[in-house]
Amino acid sequence: MPPATFLPDVRHKNPWTRHVLDPSDGLDPKAKLLRRSTENGHGARVAGKKRVEFATSEAPIGPPADRAVLSDSGRARRPRPLLLRWGKHLRGTFDRLIAASSLVPNAPVLDMRAFPWTAALRADWEAIRDEALAAITAQPGAPSLAAISPDHRAIAPIGKWRSLFLWGYGYRVDENLARCPHTSRLMEQVPGLNSAMFSILAPGTHIPAHRGVTKGLITCHLGLVVPRDGDVRMRIGRRTVRWAEGETLVFDDTYDHEVWNDSAHTRIVLLIQFRRPLRNPGRWVADTLLGVLRRSAFVQEARANLCRWHRGEQLAEG
Repeated sequence: MPPATFLPDVRHKNPWTRHVLDPSDGLDPKAKLLRRSTENGHGARVAGKKRVEFATSEAPIGPPADRAVLSDSGRARRPRPLLLRWGKHLRGTFDRLIAASSLVPNAPVLDMRAFPWTAALRADWEAIRDEALAAITAQPGAPSLAAISPDHRAIAPIGKWRSLFLWGYGYRVDENLARCPHTSRLMEQVPGLNSAMFSILAPGTHIPAHRGVTKGLITCHLGLVVPRDGDVRMRIGRRTVRWAEGETLVFDDTYDHEVWNDSAHTRIVLLIQFRRPLRNPGRWVADTLLGVLRRSAFVQEARANLCRWHRGEQLAEG
């Protein structure tokens, strides 16, 4: 067996993630029982080996649909919809249908010239940066992503990855849009806009390997504040890319990717997710998946937490 790379454990298996690579496969039942009894929550060693799970940014399966789940704050969490809970068996099929219907390449990193609207972001990046800095430093600031979206806790270090949301799965965040009027006008020009946020990564942060929820979305980053005193980078599949202030990076986040801020300063990007240009049947598949996600607990719980944040309520982060 090739050497395993340890990634943080995930409390619940994810509907879209790859299967867990379990070194106990092939052991006799007694050995498997011993291995399970000695596991901790972070991939314990067994006979010198480690369990490997791929952390993802999508919603975990969670418990059966007929049981409510309590969040860390004691509130009932919505059970995940059937399509999400069983989607791990269908994800490959969905993504293949979408890829076959794509009107743009399916490469990990895409040519920004295929998306002409990104030119306006590059032209006005300093105005966007100024609005971002003002909004982040004003009260209430930008919350930890782990507090807003519990499903990101497997990959979002508490207090290390913060996000100031402007749009989320088609829902406006009017409080933040009002603080960033120029950025708001530019977002209205993005075809198929799904989500937009200022993504703030603290010094020394590593976001472990994960994958996006569907190939029906493409991600664009606009570099706003990029430290120069270290190595701030992202691996997408087998490629490693780096941000530059005022430049856009367009990529497919369904490829396994991870991020490092190996510097002494904060990295800030404008993160945009937009719908992949598609023909049918892929467009129908992607629209159906995004419609389910938009109504799911994965999105609705985050919306509720964001409202609580703006009301000044304390949110649990871990």
